[in-house]
Amino acid sequence: MNEIIEITDFSDTALDAYARLTEHQLRNRLEPEKGIFIAESTTVITLALDAGFVPTSFLMERKHIDGSAAPILARCPGVPVYTADDAVLANLTGFALSRGVLASMRRPVLPTPEEICAGAHRVAVLENIVDATNVGAIVRSAAAIGIDALLLTPSCCDPLIRRAARVSMGTVFQIPWTYIGDTPDDWPRAGMERLHAMGFKTAAMALSDRSVSIADPALKNEERLALILGTEGTGLLDETISLSDYTVKIPMYHNVDSLNVAAAGAVAFWETRYRTADGTTDAI
Repeated sequence: MNEIIEITDFSDTALDAYARLTEHQLRNRLEPEKGIFIAESTTVITLALDAGFVPTSFLMERKHIDGSAAPILARCPGVPVYTADDAVLANLTGFALSRGVLASMRRPVLPTPEEICAGAHRVAVLENIVDATNVGAIVRSAAAIGIDALLLTPSCCDPLIRRAARVSMGTVFQIPWTYIGDTPDDWPRAGMERLHAMGFKTAAMALSDRSVSIADPALKNEERLALILGTEGTGLLDETISLSDYTVKIPMYHNVDSLNVAAAGAVAFWETRYRTADGTTDAI
């Protein structure tokens, strides 16, 4: 059974995670064992539970306790459930709970790049991408199209923040990911050296005089390939491009110069997806 707690005191510190802590305070990356994140919607929460994530509490509209959230609560006996009417929750959180259910969950201790890339054929590297919606969309495309792992540079948006996890439709809990480095100084040179040491050829998604088409057969034939996507405004760092084995572009029509980074990622993931020696993939 779950303890159902009616919200009467907005100052209750148990509600800080939902109403008052910033994403940075929630993350607490220096002490990940103390960090938490907020999962939003029954779909996202269910996938997090399936992946072994541990909830510390729930916040939901009263109608969901015996409704859409009932299967979730049955899996989490003893976890407290904070509840109230819609108007009270909107006053607490500052927005309407359009998806009805939130969960506070413990953050995992992230693996190393070497651990999640062992045996990988295709990985994506997100360089300094700061928009949560773009990160969530890239994660979803990567999971759907068969990218084996995601590596994020230290300045990249956290894929577990609420918006990113929601946009990913919970696939952030299904595809391995971690940071490649701990500080901005660890990228690009040190990070690129790690990728090459793991046996990856690196492909920088950028326009330059030496860019090859994303359809170039050489990319498809690489046994291990890391596709590097750059920040929304300025794209990849010059040093990243110069250190890469390939510079790659997506040919455009109608004088369009580029795609949104999430759209570009989806195209690149599909076009360079790994094929076995007999030309097949393991997609369903």
